[in-house]
Amino acid sequence: MGKLFGTDGVRGIANKDLSAELSYKLGRIGGFFLTKGKKRPKMVVGMDTRISGDMLEGALSAGLNSAGIDVLYLGVLPTPAVACMIKILDADGGVMISASHNPVEYNGIKFFNNDGYKLTDEIENTIEEYILNNLDIEYIPESGDVGRKIRIENPVRRYMDFLKETIDVDFAGLKVAVDCGNGAVYKAAPELLSELGAQVYVMHNDPNGININVNCGSTNTSEIEKLVLETGADVGLSFDGDADRLIAADENGHIVDGDHILAICGMHMKEKGKLKSNTIVGTVMTNMGLDICLKENNIEIIKTKVGDRYVLEEMIKGHHSIGGEQSGHIIFLDHNTTGDGLLTAIQILSVIKEKSTKLSKLASVMTVMPQVLVNAKVDKDKRNGYLEDEIIKNKIDEIEKYFHGNGRVLIRPSGTEPLVRVMIEGKNQEELNQYAKELADLIEERLN
Repeated sequence: MGKLFGTDGVRGIANKDLSAELSYKLGRIGGFFLTKGKKRPKMVVGMDTRISGDMLEGALSAGLNSAGIDVLYLGVLPTPAVACMIKILDADGGVMISASHNPVEYNGIKFFNNDGYKLTDEIENTIEEYILNNLDIEYIPESGDVGRKIRIENPVRRYMDFLKETIDVDFAGLKVAVDCGNGAVYKAAPELLSELGAQVYVMHNDPNGININVNCGSTNTSEIEKLVLETGADVGLSFDGDADRLIAADENGHIVDGDHILAICGMHMKEKGKLKSNTIVGTVMTNMGLDICLKENNIEIIKTKVGDRYVLEEMIKGHHSIGGEQSGHIIFLDHNTTGDGLLTAIQILSVIKEKSTKLSKLASVMTVMPQVLVNAKVDKDKRNGYLEDEIIKNKIDEIEKYFHGNGRVLIRPSGTEPLVRVMIEGKNQEELNQYAKELADLIEERLN
């Protein structure tokens, strides 16, 4: 077995890579090291709507209970709500069972500490060492020291009340189209937006365990584009399976991605004196158009490796208030400790309402440089092979020399799938398509 933890917890095909047995061990060993030294520790546990959630939650909770940890069971809830509920319930940590935007056959287990942050590498490495070497903790509680499972009443209500406190306007007069992706936000999103006064048109809010992310949600934006045009909505909001990311659409059905959202919200925060350190945190995948936009508005940008955990680490280190990814993971660190799609949605709607303007006008502050992303299918254990292959390296050098500084090539192995992602950015879309396909084909040929 290889490394367990990726950039976003433990993830794999449920009942195969991520089995009930592994979930039990993660609960027992992970919970023990996360709450070590705490008296009668308690951890919140939530999950998205995929069918394997019940199996994995049962095993995980049993593992936590066997380590003397009380499980505060939240049921189906967005990932950011789990992080939020740790503080609300004064818990010692939390676990979210979700594979986010991945297909239904996948699932994942993501831990949070008592501050709502993801685990340090040190703790993850300790958990991995125990599990991969078939070690077990020595603590075996008995009698009244065994953990219990306690069902928390209406956690969705508590999460929505928390979100309401982050804004000071209502959405009366706004028509909002929502694609819930048949995921964890299927209840919270339409209810919260309606309570805030918006007229809501909702789709894909009927999860059945196997339809999460299927031809819907933030990775299938054609659905929200169509719904906006059909309903005449002012804004479209599209969430992924666990609702830690958001992709928006303007009133014309044009997509407003994470880079645009960073520009809109970051500039608005600066106007209100809330942009700490006058800096926004992005990633190496951030479009060059955002760099240009922020420079024109005298705002700094710092870029990290891809992954919201790296964005968060940089935000904490530099005391920055907003950061995120093009994919729609946006972190408002003054409010929550992880990407929060619903929080991002109401922040965007607040800007629209406060400025009394259209989302298309707000998004026009940033001109997108054409980007092409092509996936090369490569066995998991060969994903980093491009680093040593001279023919691939020479091809990358050839493309970058051609651009003369007006474009770039970014190669990134997927953290969860057997893919190497090829991203090329520049001015000419036709050239980008050609080069991206050539490079992806070459990577597949050389590494397989």
